[in-house]
Amino acid sequence: MGNFVLLDLAGGIALLLWGLHMVQSGILRAFGSDLRRLLGKALQNRVTAFFAGLGITALLQSSTATGLMTTTFVREGLVGLVPALAIMLGANVGTTLIVQVFSFDISWIAPVLLIAGVVAFKRGSRTIVRDLGRVAIGLGLMLLSLHILLDTLAPAENAPGVRALLLAITAEPVLNVLFGAVLAWAAHSSVAVILLAASLTYSSFIDPAVALAIVVGANLGSAVNPLIEGGLSDPIARRLPLGNLLNRLVGCAIILPMLQPAAAVMAAFDTSSVRLVADFHTLFNLALAAIFILPLPAMARLLRWLLPDPPPGTDPSAPIYLDDATVSTPSLALTCAARETLHMGDIVETMLRKSIDAFMSDDRKLVTEIERMDNSVDRLHEAIKLYVTRITRESLEDQEGRRAMEIIACAINLEHIGDIIDKNLMELAAKKIKNRLSFSPEGAAELQQFHHMVTGSFKLAFTIFMSGDVKTARQLVGEKVTVREMERAAAESHFARLREGLTASIETSSLHLDIIRDLKRIFSHICSIAYPVLEASGELQPSRLKVSISARPNGGEGFEESRST
Repeated sequence: MGNFVLLDLAGGIALLLWGLHMVQSGILRAFGSDLRRLLGKALQNRVTAFFAGLGITALLQSSTATGLMTTTFVREGLVGLVPALAIMLGANVGTTLIVQVFSFDISWIAPVLLIAGVVAFKRGSRTIVRDLGRVAIGLGLMLLSLHILLDTLAPAENAPGVRALLLAITAEPVLNVLFGAVLAWAAHSSVAVILLAASLTYSSFIDPAVALAIVVGANLGSAVNPLIEGGLSDPIARRLPLGNLLNRLVGCAIILPMLQPAAAVMAAFDTSSVRLVADFHTLFNLALAAIFILPLPAMARLLRWLLPDPPPGTDPSAPIYLDDATVSTPSLALTCAARETLHMGDIVETMLRKSIDAFMSDDRKLVTEIERMDNSVDRLHEAIKLYVTRITRESLEDQEGRRAMEIIACAINLEHIGDIIDKNLMELAAKKIKNRLSFSPEGAAELQQFHHMVTGSFKLAFTIFMSGDVKTARQLVGEKVTVREMERAAAESHFARLREGLTASIETSSLHLDIIRDLKRIFSHICSIAYPVLEASGELQPSRLKVSISARPNGGEGFEESRST
């Protein structure tokens, strides 16, 4: 019987987590961009930041999600560390609200939510209606899972094995805290663990003091996930989650010796064990907010001391040339932005050069390294875009405005190239390695030749970007004809090998053609860097299509004019 009880218990917890996931994903899909924008506007002072964190987390039911969004703002320099820490204090309080709601007997509403959610999800004509239907289904599943947990735990009183297991796990207060922390870390949710503790207390499996210790541990464990997922290698990104974790550790150390008397005092005011757990969870986080809201500047200084800014040049994703002091002088600032774009281009070029080695050497570590480099490219692209946006707030001359758009366009093209390498080429390389495939000697030579042609065009693109030389721009764009011919010749050679029945060519056919296609897409983005120069000089025609133009209105013969880039 004990095994079946544990299985039912695990199933109920899984259903609770899935319902919580549906609520979070539904809210993010429906209001994700609005919530992010609201969060950005609220980060002006500690008070508004606290309430913004409380409200957003009450909707998302995930302090981890709120923490990751806020960490992004801190990492990008859009918000100070003090209001970000206040956001997390509010987020911790926000997670208590759903527990408060579920501490009342509202299981009757579960079928209503499930029916309404399914109808909205299946029949809704608008995306937001279907997303809200997902939220309703998630809430219904959470209520249903709590009902399952209580029904499962009721007969478990007659299963001595289950009771012995829970007694062994919850024998010591410190073990109780660790138990709650591990569960919350593994489940990515303190809400689920606290509702589980409330269910166990309601069924008399654990004492109220044990439940409170698990609640403290759940609060501690949920603070670990943002620290891990926010980026362990970036000290700036680690400051906010580390500060949140330190707050929880201090609160844990303060309350741990007082759990038994706290449980006795709260039981005297409310005999409901479920309400006792929910109220303690809320009071614990409100107390932490009250204790830390004023000394947050000191906490921020401590975090900067523990995690200092990395030295210039040690972080490949950190901008090198974007000087804030020059923003008020557009001509100098645009030069800084152009140099940073070249820095970004150097990383993308390195990714492209190494990509062919990943295919030929079957090196998994190289694939991972290239994928990691794309994260740096994304960070630099975001930094350049925001920097140029700040420049354009100043009064710019026409030439400066055009140069700002050229820099943005170049950065966008480089970011697209990085994405193609990361999400397409490296995915193909991982597939080749996993399936232990090998190119034929002829196929490998064709890929290397095509790759060499595309890689060589990078230098021309960088020269055009910095000098604006029209002759070089025409040369680069003119090479599109050569690339098209190389693509056609490579395809014909490949199909000839397929007709010959070469095993290596047959096994790698889709890989071979996809690599050629992606390299051609990369070359198109490289050529796009030359288009602003050609357009400004009047060298770029609007279309390569032949346009038939009537030469004589009286019905004489027409002629064709060829337009080509």
